[in-house]
Amino acid sequence: MAAPVRLRDDLSSAQVRAFARRTKDAAQVRRLLAIATILDGGSRSDTAKVGGVTLQIVRDWVLRFNAQGPEGLETRKAPGPDTILNDSHRRALADIIETGPIPAVHGVVRWRIIDLVQWLWEEFEVSISKQALGHELRTMG
Repeated sequence: MAAPVRLRDDLSSAQVRAFARRTKDAAQVRRLLAIATILDGGSRSDTAKVGGVTLQIVRDWVLRFNAQGPEGLETRKAPGPDTILNDSHRRALADIIETGPIPAVHGVVRWRIIDLVQWLWEEFEVSISKQALGHELRTMG
């Protein structure tokens, strides 16, 4: 069995607990208190049991704490999926919306999102849902 990852020693358990009292993120408080327990000499296995997590998760917390300090234990937002449209698609979409549809060419008198979805497919062969395009349009302004 491998030796446990050493905790950084520039902060005491009292300092970590004080930081936990100041933070508003409940998940970060739980992580910080787990680190403080380890700094006080508690075992990582007991810390994992009390925290209701696995030993691997405690190890991940220790690695994040060592790398970034207490701020490294903040709850991070997942980045989400990449956007489907690139900048050239967005420019073309903005231009076509600005000029408006040509009824004889586009077959519509005003743009609806579903019409723009079809236009994107015909022009760029980009498949995008109505919801995703609506989000892109709101992001574009």
